[in-house]
Amino acid sequence: MNDINKPLGPEDYAEPACLLCGEPYGAEPAIRAVPQQRIVEKLDEYMSRRDYAGAERHLLYWMEEARLGRDLRGQLMLSGELIGHYRKTGNRDRALHFVDEALRLLGELDFEGSVSAGTTYVNAATACSAFGDNERALSLFEKARAAYEACENVRPELLGGLYNNMALANQALGRYDEAFALYDRAMEQMGKLPGGALEQAITCLNMADAVAAQEGLEAGETRIFALLDRAWDLLQDEAAPRNGYYAFVCEKCAPSFAYYGYFLASDELQKEAARIYERS
Repeated sequence: MNDINKPLGPEDYAEPACLLCGEPYGAEPAIRAVPQQRIVEKLDEYMSRRDYAGAERHLLYWMEEARLGRDLRGQLMLSGELIGHYRKTGNRDRALHFVDEALRLLGELDFEGSVSAGTTYVNAATACSAFGDNERALSLFEKARAAYEACENVRPELLGGLYNNMALANQALGRYDEAFALYDRAMEQMGKLPGGALEQAITCLNMADAVAAQEGLEAGETRIFALLDRAWDLLQDEAAPRNGYYAFVCEKCAPSFAYYGYFLASDELQKEAARIYERS
């Protein structure tokens, strides 16, 4: 016989829980956030070994976890990392797929106009530029610029990266005056950073390419060689840690030095990258 005086327990009024997710039937499932910091740290390990296949598996695994856990912020972070991954590995379709996904998530999260949105716009624009869509890239860079410059305390590395990549898109479209003005702003911002010399070196090489495109190799020779010499000096900066990123920069810069006839410098950069990867 039921005891009508017995106090009600949870079993008398709570909805039964789903055995799979643990939430009451009909309730909105709780968000399960992915461990973003741990994901990035593990990704750095893969990239330090140039294990691109492992990096892709790692990112796609956690993207699925973020989707299952309804973690939109995690999905946005992972979309950004996947844009960068597929840009580096030359997979246009996959990179642009995650560009669209990242932009969709910005709207869903109502992050548009924030500094975080600026970083996403830069990442998306850089991918568009890498695959030849420089007009779309510039429209995204302008959104990033509006977001960054509206914030008084935006970090110099964010502005430096924006100006450098925005300059490249202008350069690709033959807008050299705009490109050089942006390169100068990138150099200024990166000069504020400890270890910013590596980014300044990359910008110097980009500027050398702009001079060659605008003036030709012969007419622009003096300016080009001055920029190459400055880039080499910046790459020797003792404050820059000789880590996986330094090796990546060496590999990125070596072909530019070889193109302009600095073969010994190119060989030394490639050897330094190989030494770092062997230690890793």
